[in-house]
Amino acid sequence: MAGHFPRNPSPWVTDAMPSPEEAQLRTSTHGRRLRILTTPALGLWPLLLCAALILILNTGRVAGAEDDYSFDDSPRAEAMEHPAWFKRSLLDLREDLKEAVQAGKQGLMVYFGQARCAYCHRLLQVNFGLDDIATYARNHFDLVALDARGPREVTLLNGDVMTEQDFALVEETNFTPSILFYDRDGREALRLRGYYPPYQFRAALEYVADGHYARESFRDYLARGDDRRVFDAEDLNEEDFFAPPPFNLDRSQRPGERPLVVFFEQGDCHGCDVLHGQLLRDGTLRGLVQGLDSVQLDMRAATPVVTPSGERTQARDWAATLGLFHAPTLIFFDEQGQEILRLDSLARFYRLGQVLSYITSGAYRYQRYPQWRAQGSAD
Repeated sequence: MAGHFPRNPSPWVTDAMPSPEEAQLRTSTHGRRLRILTTPALGLWPLLLCAALILILNTGRVAGAEDDYSFDDSPRAEAMEHPAWFKRSLLDLREDLKEAVQAGKQGLMVYFGQARCAYCHRLLQVNFGLDDIATYARNHFDLVALDARGPREVTLLNGDVMTEQDFALVEETNFTPSILFYDRDGREALRLRGYYPPYQFRAALEYVADGHYARESFRDYLARGDDRRVFDAEDLNEEDFFAPPPFNLDRSQRPGERPLVVFFEQGDCHGCDVLHGQLLRDGTLRGLVQGLDSVQLDMRAATPVVTPSGERTQARDWAATLGLFHAPTLIFFDEQGQEILRLDSLARFYRLGQVLSYITSGAYRYQRYPQWRAQGSAD
């Protein structure tokens, strides 16, 4: 087994039922259960202490979460250098993987980035700026950095040779940063398209390094550590442009008049709250969304749905089939029900605006998103 990040070995605290003279207070703070035992002699002090602990923990949690969702995501004026510990590769991934295995590592990380991409800057500065993440990544993987629009030739693991840009297109990375994880046998273990906050990025590293990818999906792996209760659909953020149920999204027999966007969300979702409370309050972004057919689904619910391809299923089963693990995820479909693009990572105003402009302009009919974006600024 690969090493783990230093942390509490058990994310949940579970104890036997207290004795009759104990008054028990249980609460949940960011997936961690706290139990405070009180006795008549102690009075209200344990309750006050519990309240203080909850305030401290929740304050830290909210501050961190707000940082993840409050940065300016427009392209940076200055290019950013890669960390010195990134591998100095000759861009033959076969040799890179061989060297990683010989060094006793669990595989190879292939990073697609752009020098002025705000999300790439955040990955390098915030995620890899944390000692535990940087050390864990270095100890378990060799990391090869590629320019998602670069002209250099890369030899792939199957021996094919193509430019960095073509490799990014073939792998449908779509957003930077994107990371492909390859195991010791050269099999793809996981791909991350876009930026994910440190807590999810840590989980991704362990998911691959510990070999969980061979037994379960990343979605299921994350769910095992999720202490949140299942919320009802009423707990989702409502918008007046969402189509009401029943959700017959079938476009296989009769094409739609305009593209469709499906919002996969869930209750108790900070990213979903930010999407509705900030991004969709912006008049320009809201107007672009209103130019599409829009449906909101609870990705954990048994809501009946007919997919754009005509399959009858439930929202949670469809989300599982699609391999969704991030909330919110926005998936865009064309008039015939074919998937155009999915935005399944953290997105702020600039990125969401670019995606919506690409869809509403109809550019998807003749150009893939990365090619369309290449005509503009770094994303």
